[in-house]
Amino acid sequence: MKPSERDKNYYRVLGVDEAASKVDIDRQYRREAAKHHPDLGGSEEMMKLLNEAYGVLKDPSSRRDYDRSRRKEASLPRYVPVTQPTAPDVGVFGYCLSSLLCLLAGFFLLMLVRFQWIWFLWPLAILAVLVLGFGVLMARAAMRAVNESLPITNLLKDHTNIQEIAFWSVIFTGAYGIYLIIE
Repeated sequence: MKPSERDKNYYRVLGVDEAASKVDIDRQYRREAAKHHPDLGGSEEMMKLLNEAYGVLKDPSSRRDYDRSRRKEASLPRYVPVTQPTAPDVGVFGYCLSSLLCLLAGFFLLMLVRFQWIWFLWPLAILAVLVLGFGVLMARAAMRAVNESLPITNLLKDHTNIQEIAFWSVIFTGAYGIYLIIE
């Protein structure tokens, strides 16, 4: 049996069940042929496909070979998902380094726009502010990672509200300092 025949579902083409008898296949073929015959306004490709399906399914030996090849193909797994381990946590150092790099890049872009008097590149200033904001969010994630890495007996682990207040006061003080430098 040719590979192209195995890929096609002849039962679906004719519109019959896999357990259909020879009489049912003959009857359904005549109905479909009357609908899709090129002389009656049907498509030639569909008629060729109907003839091919009927040619395989009307003969008991070719139908048996076709069914056997389909079962063998169905028993083979088509898609085997490959599971990969999840990415490892970057750790405290990774959080701190990434937040530091974002903050430095944002500050550099902001100073470049301000002190080079490139005011027509105002989108670069917006980008700098967005990078600084992302750096602040990453710094907060770094602060939380540091807090989670502390042992349970550490006194700072219980006072997350104080850590949040201290963090945001440093951020607002730094933002005000940058504002004073720019103006």
